[in-house]
Amino acid sequence: MSDLRIAVILGSTRPGRNGKGVADWVLAQAAGRDVSYDLVDLADHPLPHLDEAVPPSYGAYQNDHTKRWAETIAQYDGYVFVTPEYNHSTSGVLKNAIDYLYGEWNNKAAGFVSYGSLGGTRAIEHLRGISAELQLADVRQQLSFSLFTDFENFSTFTPGPQYTDAAQTLFDQVEAWAGALKTLRS
Repeated sequence: MSDLRIAVILGSTRPGRNGKGVADWVLAQAAGRDVSYDLVDLADHPLPHLDEAVPPSYGAYQNDHTKRWAETIAQYDGYVFVTPEYNHSTSGVLKNAIDYLYGEWNNKAAGFVSYGSLGGTRAIEHLRGISAELQLADVRQQLSFSLFTDFENFSTFTPGPQYTDAAQTLFDQVEAWAGALKTLRS
């Protein structure tokens, strides 16, 4: 499984965002595993509102920013989406980035880490429906962090030790599915 690559996609670009601390923690928890985990920060991939004339399922991308985004996403076998919960859903920037592509997501694994006042679970529920349409196999294990109990002053990420084992279960599931699905794509 050492040839597997998993992207931890940071789904917030908001100034002062809490997601960076969460994503950094996820990467730290994945350190030492026999799989490569990389941060893909949407702040480093600025995409305008979806501006491709042809639906992404055709794979006929016209814009350079879309082609660069497709190259970034295509190289991974699975994803761990780190999402805030905004208005009972995921962030607009994450939804927009997902909507740009289709084939690059197909037959890969997805796990979810969320944060918000209620742990961000409603954002994950929306992402699960989106994943089904994109032929992403989402795993059962998820991590949900509360702004009230897992952040100091609602801004500094301070998760409890109970999340360490839960994160390893998430990684185990994503890696198992990513490995199995890789055989479909090769």
